[in-house]
Amino acid sequence: MDDGFGLLLRHIFVERSLLGLAYFRHRTDESEADTSLPTRATLLSRLKDWNDQAGWRDFFESYWRLIYNVARNAGLDDAAAQDVVQNTFIYLARRMPNFHYDRKRGAFKSWLRVVTRSRIHEHWRREKAGGRDLRSDAEEMELQPDTSADALDHVWQQEWEENLLQRALAGLRPRVSSQHLLLFRLTTLAELAPAQVARKLDVSVAQVYLARHRVGRMFKGEVLRLRRETE
Repeated sequence: MDDGFGLLLRHIFVERSLLGLAYFRHRTDESEADTSLPTRATLLSRLKDWNDQAGWRDFFESYWRLIYNVARNAGLDDAAAQDVVQNTFIYLARRMPNFHYDRKRGAFKSWLRVVTRSRIHEHWRREKAGGRDLRSDAEEMELQPDTSADALDHVWQQEWEENLLQRALAGLRPRVSSQHLLLFRLTTLAELAPAQVARKLDVSVAQVYLARHRVGRMFKGEVLRLRRETE
């Protein structure tokens, strides 16, 4: 299975230029992820099938940047952070066929945090051991939520919020015009004055306010939907 899934991961990495250093080094607001992403429970169920490339692609597109940024903020260099991303998804693929996600036992957010943190710690342990594989015999424990705090928790929370907002924006793209989305982003995320944005884009101030209101309402709804699914 590892060979087959590794091939799929490499295909996705090449397709998205994930092995290009510039792509990883520059955080971007742009995302091509499908906005009609299934709920986490549905998607996790699909991931039990290693051959469901569409499901794995959705999952990868949703979370690779989060995992990468957490690894980088934890002190890993670019190449090591890429390794953490790949190892995290390979680990998940190995566990998924027999894994049952129980929302009552903890949020998806906590579950993914523990898995990601374990892969980062594993990288550190392997470095100290001169490259030897030191995967724990108790790997099953990594799929359970861990409420204990550590140095990575604050980083995870920040990156999770950023990733969630970017996914919410991606979810709006097919539903609103590019101009309205730009007006919303400039006045809300970039915090520019409506009058300034109107002058720059040669539109009326009324158009700016209308776009900000309409898109803002949809944006809040998308953020809430994502929170309900993952937190």
